[in-house]
Amino acid sequence: MRGAIRLNGLKFPVGISNFTKIRERGYCYVDKTSMITEILKSCISKTILITRPRRFGKTLGMSMLADFFDVRRDSSKHFAGLAIAKHTQICNQWMNQYPTIFVSLKDVDGISFQDACAQLSLQFADLYKEYAFLLDANNIDNDDRNIFQKIKAREASLPDLSRALSTLMKMLNTYYGKPVILLLDEYDVPIAKASSHGYYTEMMNIIKPLLSTSLKDNPNLCFALITGCLRIAKESVFTGTNNFISDSIVRSNLKESFGFTQNEVDKLLEEANAEAYAETIRTWYDGYHFDAADVYCPWDVISYLYDLQRNPQAKPVSYWRNTSDNSIIRSFIDYASGNITEKLETLLAGGFIVQKVDDSLTYDYLHSSEENLWSVLYLTGYLTKVRDDALSAAIPDSYSALMIPNEEIKEIYETTVMKWFADSAQASNRKALFAAVWSGDSEMLTKEMTKLLRMTISYHDYREDFYHAFLAGIFTGAGYVVESNREHGEGRSDVVVKDIRNGCIAVFEAKYAKTLNKLQDACDLAIDQINKRSYAEDFQDDYDDILCYGIAFFKKRCLVKRK
Repeated sequence: MRGAIRLNGLKFPVGISNFTKIRERGYCYVDKTSMITEILKSCISKTILITRPRRFGKTLGMSMLADFFDVRRDSSKHFAGLAIAKHTQICNQWMNQYPTIFVSLKDVDGISFQDACAQLSLQFADLYKEYAFLLDANNIDNDDRNIFQKIKAREASLPDLSRALSTLMKMLNTYYGKPVILLLDEYDVPIAKASSHGYYTEMMNIIKPLLSTSLKDNPNLCFALITGCLRIAKESVFTGTNNFISDSIVRSNLKESFGFTQNEVDKLLEEANAEAYAETIRTWYDGYHFDAADVYCPWDVISYLYDLQRNPQAKPVSYWRNTSDNSIIRSFIDYASGNITEKLETLLAGGFIVQKVDDSLTYDYLHSSEENLWSVLYLTGYLTKVRDDALSAAIPDSYSALMIPNEEIKEIYETTVMKWFADSAQASNRKALFAAVWSGDSEMLTKEMTKLLRMTISYHDYREDFYHAFLAGIFTGAGYVVESNREHGEGRSDVVVKDIRNGCIAVFEAKYAKTLNKLQDACDLAIDQINKRSYAEDFQDDYDDILCYGIAFFKKRCLVKRK
């Protein structure tokens, strides 16, 4: 973790999600304790599932709740001056009054099921060590005590591991004489990892009983809060759960509890003497709509302010990209159709698409329809809803107008997602294209290159550097030496491809046509530049066959001519 730097007395908690540490060490904290009153209003519901994108403060929120409810703590000083302290009746009745389990599954990962199980076993062993005092209690059942010792020592069987939460809840209720508050953070991470690595069924055989024994008809449960990115529906892990409520970005009673509101950001910037950066922060990190609330990504805001403390000239960057698991998004690229490609281009051009959104998905059926792609992009923060008042016509029920929320996410699309599409195109069969290059068949080369071009993502400005990178990328990794913008003759040709083994070389000069009917002229201009600047002369002594091509692009069209 990077050390804290002060600005106007503020310490920004980059990388810290522990509420107690933030309050005791004087880090900046945006008050979200009003969440407590909202949750207790819903206490008639024994289970609340909160789904939000990564890095929107779920873990910090759960840490705050654990500090407030846990009977083992004395937390009044941590909440002094915060919104919840005004509710004295709630504080007297609930603060540090209930046995509370707070555990996160965010680190349960592994290439294999065995690796993931080892991580899960370690996670529960560490949790059980916090409650080692239960082993000395006279009123604890001996069988439960034996299971406790096995879990704590990482020697538990899979059935015992799958009941680790319910066993601990039973023992705590027996010890304190009060039902348990369960706070389970990032419950779906092991499921997502299992889906990515091919042991989905095995992992679900643990997660399903872990949740069902904890949540369904459990007399030891006071209430449970569970967080994750997606609601797992078809696996029925929550089926039959008593008084279940799903709180998502679509429908929420906690809409301002995760993410920073405009008022909160304004106050933070004022305290940090950073109002001059308000517009930059809004453009880059605002734009998310959770139900009726407009919020910023808190991780980004805090990270950027932290960087500004070190360097007032710091430019905004994509902090979110470096912390988010993009494997779900990446997995859709292989399924991409032309329709998906066109919609992504619309989004990158600043437009919106109208799609049906389902906030109850399942990892093993994610790729069953294109519809799921847009739902996943929306639920994981890569897209957001367009406000109704910004639309000229009403959207049908169950459909949403979706757009890219801000500059940060747009940059992720422009780099990460577009690169994935380029990689996908690169992996396609290019033998016909290569054969056309070395045989001098410009007509076939035009046909094959256009085919590849239509597999990639581009958008409205169609910058020349996009086509330059596309052209170089076609030959990269195919056994050729590829040079870009290297000086040859009297200038710099765009791309040079060398087939050293066969003594062949291809020189490409690329141009962009502003209209379709200018494609021919742009191609002729490229050929003329090759001639005037003598690009081929440097290779005459070393290569037997030198082929020079002018290539012109217009959107998803291209024309190739040989000199």
